[in-house]
Amino acid sequence: MRKLLFKSVLALPLTERAPPVDERALAELAEKVQVTARRRLGRSLSIRQVDAGSCNGCELEIHALNNAFYDLERFGFHFVASPRHADVLLVTGPVTANMRVALERTYAATPDPKWVVAVGACALDGGIFAGSYGVAGGVGSVVPVDLHIRGCPPNPRDLLAGLLALMRRKLPKPSKGFRAGRPAPRAEP
Repeated sequence: MRKLLFKSVLALPLTERAPPVDERALAELAEKVQVTARRRLGRSLSIRQVDAGSCNGCELEIHALNNAFYDLERFGFHFVASPRHADVLLVTGPVTANMRVALERTYAATPDPKWVVAVGACALDGGIFAGSYGVAGGVGSVVPVDLHIRGCPPNPRDLLAGLLALMRRKLPKPSKGFRAGRPAPRAEP
């Protein structure tokens, strides 16, 4: 046992190296996002993340936005705990039957103007879970979607580029209501 313990202490960790990143491109993206956020909102962008029934792959990439490498706060974005303080709903996963009402309530609690971003392949149409008895469908079948960020899961840089593309679009008009079952408009970054 002692031999195994010493061997594990002296061995290098089995981790992968971080992917090479073009620092200049990341800094340029950060500057574009900051300028656009200040011009459009006059302040930073508040994001409420909603897991509508995903496998947590997209959540891991969203959480990576908060690590020291990407540092979402320097872009002028921050996550909030309440939809009442949010400008953007970042929704992941297929909408399960159990989460349908919660997503509708979260959407209703978010003040206008608001954006809804569907993140990942499952959020588009249910992904591999489509047609399952426990899945109500993609995010667009429950609430109107302003932007869909593709990927399974999308990487943090794609998420940042998607948020930048969203902020460059015209602000949506406050909706008078949404009838479920109608397809939501989708835009790709």
